[in-house]
Amino acid sequence: MLTHEELKAVALSNPNVRAEYERIEREEMPMLDAILNARREAGLTQADVARRMGTQAPAVARLENALITGSPSPSLSTLRKYAAALGKRLEIRFAP
Repeated sequence: MLTHEELKAVALSNPNVRAEYERIEREEMPMLDAILNARREAGLTQADVARRMGTQAPAVARLENALITGSPSPSLSTLRKYAAALGKRLEIRFAP
């Protein structure tokens, strides 16, 4: 009998299942979609954003991945730099 983690790994090996799983996970994190959409709309790669932030592309990849996984959470300072690299500003507020 498979453990939960083994069963999950088997299920997520299917690209369609993985895509749906990630879509559902992102519904809990609308910031990720906003960030990735802003980067795409700006026509920038992770390497482009990294240069503008004064860092390396793997750091931007880790930042975007952290937003998916929730660990480790990026600092507000880092998110501000990311936003600035896209020509945006970071706005945080409570919504009803």
